[in-house]
Amino acid sequence: MEEEKVKCDGCTGKDPKLEEILNTYIQDKSNLIQILNEVQEYYGYIPEKAQVEISKYLNIPMAEIYGVITFYSRFTLKPKGKYHIAICLGTACYVKGSEKILDRVKDRLKIEVGETTKDGKYSLEATRCIGACGLAPVFTVNGEVYGKATVKMIDEVLDKLEE
Repeated sequence: MEEEKVKCDGCTGKDPKLEEILNTYIQDKSNLIQILNEVQEYYGYIPEKAQVEISKYLNIPMAEIYGVITFYSRFTLKPKGKYHIAICLGTACYVKGSEKILDRVKDRLKIEVGETTKDGKYSLEATRCIGACGLAPVFTVNGEVYGKATVKMIDEVLDKLEE
């Protein structure tokens, strides 16, 4: 017997897109990760108001949702900048100098890992491996991979983004 989908009519108040996302899924907690993926895709992060509505819709505690969000590094509770910079600190990248690249970005943007600049333009993340070890060291900007990276290269990319 197939479970019937119950509509989220007006459950989110003012955000029809969130309502649309929820209505795509049956009210079963096994759909939590897929819903969180779509919510993050839409907002760029997972805001508290969305967590509250997901909790109501799936009838699961907020603590469980928070636990899933914080367990998986893919999810974030804070908005990312227009330009999301991720520096790989996996073994191959680290050995080839990625820490110097990370230090340069932190110094230049005046933010720490996990932060976003006050103007919302840049956010910074340190990753463990992006699967491009042959190009080490690597960093990404909005998912675009820059391999065989140097401090000079990150400066050039940041200069270009400033234009």
